[in-house]
Amino acid sequence: MRILFIRHGDPDYVNDTLTEKGRREAAALAERAAALDLGTCFVSPLGRAQATAAYSLEKLGRTAVTLDWLREFPAQIDLNRAEHLRAAYPNAEKEDGIYKPRIVWDVIPSYWTEHREYSDGILWRESEVSRCSDVVQVYDDVTEKFDAFLAERGYVREGGHYRVEKESTETVTFFCHFGITCALLAHLWSLSPFTMWHSLALAPTSVTEVVTEEREKGCAYFRGLKLGDVTHLSMAGEEPSFAARFCEVYSDMSQRH
Repeated sequence: MRILFIRHGDPDYVNDTLTEKGRREAAALAERAAALDLGTCFVSPLGRAQATAAYSLEKLGRTAVTLDWLREFPAQIDLNRAEHLRAAYPNAEKEDGIYKPRIVWDVIPSYWTEHREYSDGILWRESEVSRCSDVVQVYDDVTEKFDAFLAERGYVREGGHYRVEKESTETVTFFCHFGITCALLAHLWSLSPFTMWHSLALAPTSVTEVVTEEREKGCAYFRGLKLGDVTHLSMAGEEPSFAARFCEVYSDMSQRH
């Protein structure tokens, strides 16, 4: 079985759609859609993912099924109830003296790297951020739905691997988001999602490819063939969006966000 994770194009988050650059990126991806062999397509319900998918689907004359659990990983932390974690989120914003809800996985490196539980495939669940947010519940919910999706196709989660009830060479493509892609990859590989969220930069419209490897009869594991591939952008002469990254050096204010 082969799975492609395609991140949406350069985002206009305020309006949940694509910027002009994002539309160029999505168009460049569509030019490579046939060569990518997208198979059966699924898409997040959010506008930026839907808009990205539309270019490739139109090019191929196909439709996609919308899956609610492919939306951007929605876990949040309320610093009003966990103000002792303020050091982990120094850029948290307030409105009328109250902290706004914060994306739970957007923790600064000086915090999570010095608390080793965030890098552990099991102990991250017991971390202070996890205890003070809904990240574990959200993670378990989306990975349970992901496992149900795979089980329908013959791959049943069993410990850290998948039991093969029916071999499949099907390709499925998920048009989705950075955070949810990292969470699903972490689940496939039994890693901490915090490690994935903070160690990868998957550029807008990048393609990540994993395939089953069945070295033992009835036992499958997923191996990564591509992580964040942007060949389609290079071929179109389009620079990858910096939206996948933060600043390369602290003093470069043009990259800070």
